[in-house]
Amino acid sequence: MPFANAELVAVPWEHAIPLPDGISFETAASVMLQGLTAHFLTADSHNIRPGETALVHAAAGGVGQLLIQICKLLGAKVIGLASSDGKKEIALATGADAVFLYNEDWKTKVLDLCPQGVDVVYESIGTTMETSLAVTKIRGQVVLFGLAGGKLELGNPLWIIANSKTITGGDLWDYLTSREERIKRAEQLFAWIVAGKINVPLPTVFPLAEGKKAHDFMEMRKSTGKVLLVP
Repeated sequence: MPFANAELVAVPWEHAIPLPDGISFETAASVMLQGLTAHFLTADSHNIRPGETALVHAAAGGVGQLLIQICKLLGAKVIGLASSDGKKEIALATGADAVFLYNEDWKTKVLDLCPQGVDVVYESIGTTMETSLAVTKIRGQVVLFGLAGGKLELGNPLWIIANSKTITGGDLWDYLTSREERIKRAEQLFAWIVAGKINVPLPTVFPLAEGKKAHDFMEMRKSTGKVLLVP
């Protein structure tokens, strides 16, 4: 629900998701938004298949870590991109097969591993779009789901057409269109967590009264998982 930074929030009953045994309120609060985002990105925007290779931007972030785990769970290889050595280690520990830094020549490094290009790029930066397209194989996909860089730098659209590459995107709310759909997708996510197939990154917790500090923390790109505000 929007405007949820409050002690009490009125939620339409059809938006409430029942929690199974083994899923705490803290886990649900940490994983619902980012987990269901990772779910539709790997099931709908691009249907991950065994043997594929996925490139994940911001691999140490909340969505990034979940994308790594779900892609691996579905049988794909994963290359991650990160902004620091510390975040690189987090992405590797999460299960990525290789991780490169943004300040490296990651285009060359990705193509050294995958000379034909990767099957799908999960692009959440925007300013890296042109390079993401360059490392995507012919008839591959770039899935745009964020603009952390503040703008989209696309390059020459004619080059994209000439190489039969696809840019697609999505918004979670276009997939959570009914109570049944929300529960079905949440149950799949919860089942993976309860079975130990997905580990949820520990959240960083702030008191609700320190909401500004929480937002500053996110904007400084220090977070590697979900940020929770607790009344």
